[in-house]
Amino acid sequence: MAKTNIAAITGNEAMAEAMRQINPDVVAAYPITPATEIVQIFASCVADGLVDTEFVPVESEHSAMSACIGASAAGGRTMTSTSSQGLALMAEMLYIAAGLRLPIVLADVNRALSSPINIHCDHSDTMMVRDSGWIQIFSENAQEAYDNMVQAVKIAETASLPVIVTTDGFIISHGMERVELIDDKEVKDFVGQKKLGHYLLNLEKPITVGALDLQDYYFEHRRQLAEAMKESKAIILDIAKEFKAKTGRSYGLFEVYNLEDAECAILAMGSTAGTTKVVVDALRAKGIKAGLLKPRVFRPFPKEEIANAIKNIKAVAVLDRSDSLNGHEGPLCAEVKAALFDKGINKGVLNYIYGLGGREIGLEDIGSVYKDLGELINGKKKDKITYLGVRE
Repeated sequence: MAKTNIAAITGNEAMAEAMRQINPDVVAAYPITPATEIVQIFASCVADGLVDTEFVPVESEHSAMSACIGASAAGGRTMTSTSSQGLALMAEMLYIAAGLRLPIVLADVNRALSSPINIHCDHSDTMMVRDSGWIQIFSENAQEAYDNMVQAVKIAETASLPVIVTTDGFIISHGMERVELIDDKEVKDFVGQKKLGHYLLNLEKPITVGALDLQDYYFEHRRQLAEAMKESKAIILDIAKEFKAKTGRSYGLFEVYNLEDAECAILAMGSTAGTTKVVVDALRAKGIKAGLLKPRVFRPFPKEEIANAIKNIKAVAVLDRSDSLNGHEGPLCAEVKAALFDKGINKGVLNYIYGLGGREIGLEDIGSVYKDLGELINGKKKDKITYLGVRE
């Protein structure tokens, strides 16, 4: 087992510490609440000579991702961080980074998109770019944020795909928790040296990056990107096994909690999963067979695996912390229902849009969802989509 140090730190501090230990070649970033602190802390490490990183302060998030693309294409291990409107401004360049198969790692602190202006948590920012070709990994707490960042570098470089690691704004980013930090040397050994493939500064094998690609080959290249995303599931699991061997902490494409014999279950991502576990425990104590499935990897979406995990459950509720604005249901629910449909599974699936703009979700709110599921099992009709906690 790796040597560990126990620290009381916030989610932002945990992600910044992972970046320090990884010691990337280049970090280019522009500040935005609530992610500013990640790169602010890391910039202090640069100034204090704790890392060898070339830190590039830029004039916008679009420029930040542009600089990351240049650095990664030149062969450098590259990282950045952003949130909300910053990710929106990066969006054009996110597609380019993925299309060029560049293993950039981005720490995103989930925050609502304007307007109205809001600086608190929901998942609308990463959902906006869910089909940009980036692997997306969600974190329940500061420990997972740290562990996911360490794994993300190896995932990105093995799959030749960029990775977004998320935390819930303020709830995780600014909440202090107990985190087990791996020893610096152990992190470096786990991540390893960057294996250079084709890169711009290799004068022995010159390449073109960002060439015009019209009707002749564009379609094939996009298909290759889709296949790479599909194949990355196995890579994510292999690296999780390595990480467990080193730390004892287990990760998969998703986590199940009391799901084996559950009659009703909730699917929820991020910090809400932790609150849901408390409700599940309370219901189990009353003899109610409640369970939870927490998706960790949203892209690539593990549709077969999730469908198999919930196929025997009588009724399911999917909690979406973002809204498709009348695109029938939230993004996570749409994926879950499609996965079940492809398996020929017909069951009651309720969708709850919740927590937009940082609206609190408490134990009673989640308890009411399980109550709805119980009523659905007993034959009572329920609304397919509910805006949980909104004032009418």
